[in-house]
Amino acid sequence: MKDTLDDDVLVYRLGTGCDLADIEEGNVYQGKVQGFATFGMFVQLNDRIKGLVHKSNVKAEHKERDSILVRVRQIRPNGNIDLEEILIQVYQVQNIERKSTTVRIADLSTKVGKTVAIEGEIAQVKQTSGPTIFTIVDETGTQNAAAFVEAGVRAYPEVELEHIVKVIGEVMMRNNQLQIEVDAMTALTGDDAVAVKDRIEKALDLRSEPEDIPLLVKSEVMEKLRPEMKKVAKIIRKAVFTSQPIILRHHADADGICSAVAIEQAVVSLIRESGGDFDADYFLFKRAPSKAPFYEIEDITRDLDFALKDHVRFGQKMPLVLLTDNGSTEEDEPAYKIASVYDIDFIVVDHHHPDATIDKYLKAHVNPYHVGGDFGITAGMLGTEVARLINPRVEPVIRHLPAVAGVGDRSEAPERALFLELVRDQYPEEACKDIALALDYEQFWLRFNDGREIVKDILNINGRTERHKKLIALLVDGANTMIEDQMSASMPHVVSRVLANDAHLFLLDVEIHAHKFTFPPPGKTSGEVHDRLCREHAGKPVVTIGFGPDFAVLRSRGVLMNIPRMVRELRVELPGGGISGGGHLVVGSIKFVEGMREVVLEALIKKIADAQVQQLA
Repeated sequence: MKDTLDDDVLVYRLGTGCDLADIEEGNVYQGKVQGFATFGMFVQLNDRIKGLVHKSNVKAEHKERDSILVRVRQIRPNGNIDLEEILIQVYQVQNIERKSTTVRIADLSTKVGKTVAIEGEIAQVKQTSGPTIFTIVDETGTQNAAAFVEAGVRAYPEVELEHIVKVIGEVMMRNNQLQIEVDAMTALTGDDAVAVKDRIEKALDLRSEPEDIPLLVKSEVMEKLRPEMKKVAKIIRKAVFTSQPIILRHHADADGICSAVAIEQAVVSLIRESGGDFDADYFLFKRAPSKAPFYEIEDITRDLDFALKDHVRFGQKMPLVLLTDNGSTEEDEPAYKIASVYDIDFIVVDHHHPDATIDKYLKAHVNPYHVGGDFGITAGMLGTEVARLINPRVEPVIRHLPAVAGVGDRSEAPERALFLELVRDQYPEEACKDIALALDYEQFWLRFNDGREIVKDILNINGRTERHKKLIALLVDGANTMIEDQMSASMPHVVSRVLANDAHLFLLDVEIHAHKFTFPPPGKTSGEVHDRLCREHAGKPVVTIGFGPDFAVLRSRGVLMNIPRMVRELRVELPGGGISGGGHLVVGSIKFVEGMREVVLEALIKKIADAQVQQLA
């Protein structure tokens, strides 16, 4: 063969998606010098294919990354390519592009070993010590695509979160999971991007729509809430399908835990069914208890800190935040205002009396007060129904949680009896009470941790019934021992009054007449004292106030108070009191500055004395 070609010849340029099957012996190709060896020079024809120019066939001096023209002398049976350098003055260039069929992510399992093209939205960009991992979402699912430049170096830096891209690569199995080895990635623009975006949005909107399934029990209030529950479920399903992280915040009591765990089971199972990394359910979903029955500034600060770090380190989207058994009151507003700076979306499933100022911060809000109900429909009942809408397949493992929540929150609504009847063969009422107590006891020691696996054992989510029973027995025994010890110390110090409305008022200074920093904490201590006093004064209206230096916890039976309204009135009536708080109508708490304690308590008692008293059987 001639060393140079004087005719106007054709030179081929291989596209990034081309492989060995696109190369023909005798053809001339554009290439790039990759490196040198004693026996010759390696030349890349594209990112996937390289060959060797033996030193006897090198015609000029070169350095790495120089452009070069080479003729294919031979393609060996093992795939090695023998090249020779060609010196040409005049030539035409023809691009060769592998026409990869665009496939849906849901169909990739049938394409292992083949080169395909997918179109979708970038949901996450994670830089590892090796390749860059792009999480791509289309209308059918989620898939990881690995692109490698060199170890730890960001591939395709022009591609960012929420870009619409076309990816060409080979479908591979890595650690028993599908993955695309990227040959080429292009950010689509203009009409092409709009068309793909619209296609994905329409399909996801349809895919996110929850199934229309009946409630577990007949409930007029919950039936009226079905449209809003479906709205919440749809938002959560769409977040899962688009790989948006979800943070679930809940009150750290039995009701809040039951509500949150029901939703957790639905979301985690849906994440696993939808593809992505093997541990996606851990970094795309986080459940965290809130000490107070509202979303505190401490909560949003923690959540923002984690979210922003994950956004920077792992290329995650900002999260969707779901609040359950909190989120409805003006105490939540300062945290919402901080979150609004970062355009974080909030949804709420709660049964606390809602304040009208809150809904402007929320995408959806399930609350029985919106449809004429009250706090007797507990968060655990609501959360379980929402969970069934998110993923109906989790129903068998969560259908007992509303009964546990109902007895744990002392619900007197008719739904409590219906949910108990639903599961009485496996979880009779006493068993549900024990589970609720075990949850409260264990959560006290967990503090701010979610205790994901321990809590699942307490609730028998894992189905290890023998372990569940042994654990419940131990926790209930420990809790009751500590409660009795606390009551022995506290009950002798209860002070009683009879108010003008004939209500029996009982006061206990839990700061000086109860053990500190142990179970039960002040709120539950006050509740236990209240339960004993209600039994002692059966048929009488009873209000119990457990107070400390700067707080008071209220429990009422038979006195029709409105604690959130009382708190708002006291805030105006007692300037300098530093008053805040809230809760349910007859169960709640109030905070104040220590120097105003006596004034605040007497003003509070006066309002209780003015409240209407209910006739009890």
